[in-house]
This record gives sequence, structure tokens and C-alpha cells, in this order.
Amino acid sequence: MARMATTQRVVISTIGAWFFGFLIFFPILWMVLASFKTELEAFAIPPSFLFFHWTTENYATVQERSDYLHHAMNSVIIAGGSTLIALLIAIPAAWSMAFAPTRRTKDILLWMLSTKMMPPVGVLVPIYLIYKTFGLLDSRIGLVFILCLGNLPIVIWMLFTYFKEIPRDILEAARMDGATIGRELVYVLTPMAIPGLASTLLLNLILAWNEAFWTLNLSTSNAAPLTTFIASYSSPEGLFWAKLSAASTLAIAPILVLGWFSQKQLVRGLTFGAVK
Repeated sequence: MARMATTQRVVISTIGAWFFGFLIFFPILWMVLASFKTELEAFAIPPSFLFFHWTTENYATVQERSDYLHHAMNSVIIAGGSTLIALLIAIPAAWSMAFAPTRRTKDILLWMLSTKMMPPVGVLVPIYLIYKTFGLLDSRIGLVFILCLGNLPIVIWMLFTYFKEIPRDILEAARMDGATIGRELVYVLTPMAIPGLASTLLLNLILAWNEAFWTLNLSTSNAAPLTTFIASYSSPEGLFWAKLSAASTLAIAPILVLGWFSQKQLVRGLTFGAVK
């Protein structure tokens, strides 16, 4: 029999949840506050939390020095494009592994997961030489391709897990009604797995948006996303904390807003299949 939630237990749980939530969010809050400080106040010791001279000068300087909209558009195209292409490849792949497995399916899944265990720097030189040979350096297509391949194992694994929770009898009933594999994927499987598809899309969009290693090494200006935009404020002359905080705030703002409005769908997708 489940234990009844007493008032004291609810209060303690609520306080604990708010404490850990604030602890996780505090670095972001500190970054936002630092973006409204002067450079001297940004690294002053002891630091000031709220009582300082608020200024928007850093945002004006960032916009004058860098084309924020250009970098933001690159991030949208690269992150969105790589995620959508990965989904188009992963949906049929996960379907085949979930509903038409072979004796090598588990080995293939393990092999795909093992590719994420190797540090990206281990293949930087061959990837760089390939991109240089085919003229893909500093191009959106090149970044979309490399981010798609990098996140594809995660997308397939997540969709495979979600698809395994769907009763096989439903798909067999659709086949008995004359549904082809294509119609089964589009009209039966996909609508039932919308929570899982949505959470997979959102998580991998965030991963692609925050990817820094490949974007810093394979782009310079034309295809440079917001990660390169942030890195440009770390120079040999010194680290300009206030301007770096302003650039970082501008970079995370779009994905933060997206995550805020889609958090219910994200949680629903992550718990998809957990409760029958």
C-alpha cells in the first residue's frame, strides 16, 4: 500500500526540488547577470549579485562587433537540418530493429553506441582532410552532415527504445488490413510514437545547437554558428567576462525559450512507455 503524502513530506520535497533546481540554474542566472555588468564588476571580488550598475553596453558592443543574426541563422539551419535528416534515417532503421530484428541487431546497436565512446578529436585529422578535399570546410552542408552522423546513434537508440514499447499486435492488425510498410510507418507507427519522436527531436536539436568541437574546427565565418560566435570573445588579449556573458546569453536564448515551451512534451516523451 502506498504511503500517504503528509504535509511535512510535501514541504520538504518541494523545498528540496526548488533548491536543486536553483543550484542547476544558478550558473545560467549568474551568466545573465554578468552580461549586464561592466568588465570591472564582472570579475570583482567579492562579487556583486544584484546591487551593481546595470548596463546594456555589452549587448551593443557584441552586436557591433559580430553579426548575431548571421550566426543564429547558421545555428538554426545546421541544428535543425542535421536533426531532421537524422530522424528521416533513424525512423526506418529503428523500425526494422524493433519489429524485424535479426541475430545481429544487438551487435549493430552496440557498435553504433560504441562510436560515441571515442573522443571526436581522434578522427579530427581524417575528417578535416576529407572536408578540405571536397570543399566542405566552412560550409553549412558540411556541418549538417557531420552533426547528423554524430547524433545518429543516439537518435536510433532513443527511437528503438520507444518503438519497442508499441504493441506488435497493432502493426500486425494494420498489415492484415493491407497496409504496406510505408503506410505502416507513416499512418500507424509514427502517430503512436509522437511523444518519443518529439523528445528525440528536441534532445538532439539541443545537442546539435550546443556542439562546439566540430563547429570550431570546421568553420570560420560563412557557416560559423553561435558556438563560434561565443568563442570569438576569448582572445590572447584576455577573457572579457561581461561581453562573453552577453554573447553566451544571446546564444542560449533561442534554445532556452524552445525548451521552456516544450518542456511538457519533453518530459512526456522521456517517460513514454514507462506507465502502462
